[in-house]
Amino acid sequence: MFKITRVLLTSTILSVGLAAAPAMAQSTGDDSPLDHVDGVPPAEGDEATAVGEPVETEEANAPDQEPAFPEQTRAPQPAEMPEVAVDEVASGLPHLWAMEFMPDGRMLVTAKDGAMHIVSAEGEAGPEIDGVPEVDSAGQGGLLDVALAPDFESSGRIFFSFSEPRDDGNGTSVASATLVTDEEDGGALEDVTVIFQQMPSYDGDKHFGSRLVVSGDDELYVTVGERSDAPIREQAQDTESGLGNVFRINFDGEPIDDNPFVDGGGLPEIWSYGHRNLQSAALDGEGRLWTVEHGPAGGDELNMPESGLNYGWPVITYGVEYSGAEVGDGQTAQDGMEQPVYYWDPVIGPSGMALYEGEEFPEWQGAFLIGGLVSTGLVVVHLEGDQVAYEERVPLEARIRDVQVGPDGAVYAVTEQRGGGGSTILRVSRAGD
Repeated sequence: MFKITRVLLTSTILSVGLAAAPAMAQSTGDDSPLDHVDGVPPAEGDEATAVGEPVETEEANAPDQEPAFPEQTRAPQPAEMPEVAVDEVASGLPHLWAMEFMPDGRMLVTAKDGAMHIVSAEGEAGPEIDGVPEVDSAGQGGLLDVALAPDFESSGRIFFSFSEPRDDGNGTSVASATLVTDEEDGGALEDVTVIFQQMPSYDGDKHFGSRLVVSGDDELYVTVGERSDAPIREQAQDTESGLGNVFRINFDGEPIDDNPFVDGGGLPEIWSYGHRNLQSAALDGEGRLWTVEHGPAGGDELNMPESGLNYGWPVITYGVEYSGAEVGDGQTAQDGMEQPVYYWDPVIGPSGMALYEGEEFPEWQGAFLIGGLVSTGLVVVHLEGDQVAYEERVPLEARIRDVQVGPDGAVYAVTEQRGGGGSTILRVSRAGD
């Protein structure tokens, strides 16, 4: 059992929306608080807030690529951007991957190495929860996302995704279980059942995805990756393969009756395909799924995946290979393949996503908050007519792995260190509260 100290980060008033330059430095990763978190100052002669200008000012990795429509990238910053304060709620945690608020305000967290913990509202973490199945935690794999069933308060039922070790490699799997807690904020998982397995298995350590989004009383979206390597990543274009998809299943792991391929032509669990590595997903106010996936060097994509549609990877994409070479034939569009609603070049490194609904930040009402592993903070996208009207950034000087809106209306961000190490949980609230 480890004790979490609550530390107010001194001098952490952020003027959100200041002109962004290169990615902010990471946190030190030790138990000391961050010394200072500021917006990036504007260049000499620029206005203080750059309102109406894009927050991204760096050159694109693929400068010759043109967006398909004007609103598809580098949206302007909004006229009203709140100042925020940052508290360090919890530190000394293992390398976390996901966080979910329980009805009583405690936080259920997953650690990449296969541990699950409950963190109290006061910032104290309980012992490891027993009964978590074995995970393959090499590379990008491990214990991944967690979600509560709609009736969790009475049933204790949860869902979690993990990179499952298999005889012929590994793959992203989803399990359900009953969480039974004790007085020390520990407990056990009971009735653990693997309800869904991404197939085929592959002996690799990259692009597992994965986010879980509960929709309705018996519906679960599952996002996965295409396992990264060429040529297996080409299977993202094969509807008979489980690589590079959004799946839509019920709580027992069965396909939903009106999924696009239930009558043939593909795996019945598939909702959409042609994705790269989906680590951000959330419902909007109308109950529609939105996702953000990692692109190559440039080309992180915001999409609203629709039934049976092909989102193009790796045939079309914005950005380039990490080597600087073109991806495939260098195409950004092709008939029968969907354009992203929005893309980032340079990338933000998306992980975690939440729809903001709360009273703390009326300026963000209905906006999506996205964790940035590369941009090292929160990315706020404001939608109008299903297009991105504005984008702003909240620099946090740390890689952000997950984002949740708390019951108090504040925003909670899970940090991580590059290459492993411990995590913290930050609380982002309105300055002066």
